[in-house]
Amino acid sequence: MRLDKFLKVSRLIKRRTVANEACDGARVSVNGRSAKASYDVKLGDEITVAFGTKNVTVRVLDIRETTKKSESQGMYEVISETNA
Repeated sequence: MRLDKFLKVSRLIKRRTVANEACDGARVSVNGRSAKASYDVKLGDEITVAFGTKNVTVRVLDIRETTKKSESQGMYEVISETNA
């Protein structure tokens, strides 16, 4: 699954266009490397997203095409949240 779609389906970022812009702006990295929106997300990947002054790092646990809001948090586990 594409990185921008994973961010949207998992509800880390609300809209896919915003997720795409975040990837283009180098605010998203996977396994320590800056990643494009077309990156193919795999189980176990560590995704870091920069939200202004806050950095959130999550590990991918599940990949689904669609999910309910209540189930979306099961797609990842939060590893760390830091304020930059």
